[in-house]
Amino acid sequence: MITQKKGKILNFSSVRSLLGIRSGYIAYCSSKGAVNMLTKQLASEWAKYNINVNAIAPTFFRAGQAVAYLKNKQFYETLVNRIPLGRVGETVDLVGATIFLSSAASDFITGQILFVDGGVTACQ
Repeated sequence: MITQKKGKILNFSSVRSLLGIRSGYIAYCSSKGAVNMLTKQLASEWAKYNINVNAIAPTFFRAGQAVAYLKNKQFYETLVNRIPLGRVGETVDLVGATIFLSSAASDFITGQILFVDGGVTACQ
């Protein structure tokens, strides 16, 4: 990308990069916070090469390891009650953000963390 003086880098972070959780997630939250700072620093350093660096930070999505958690009715209800849009994310909810940040439509956007979270970071 540096050689061709053009590119897009899209990192994946988490709402837990911004919001702590009560216990057991020190490594996860810290590493996602690091992804955010990596995104900002690379954006700052590589802008001169016309390389955009951004990140998407989702909340719980019905995919991967989260599926097991979401099967627990009490956990699910507690979680959904904290999300203003009243539901967890579906993988399709990431498509638009991914396409946008990977396309020419975002050529003047770099160093940003896009929280795809149903509004949870707006009210926490």
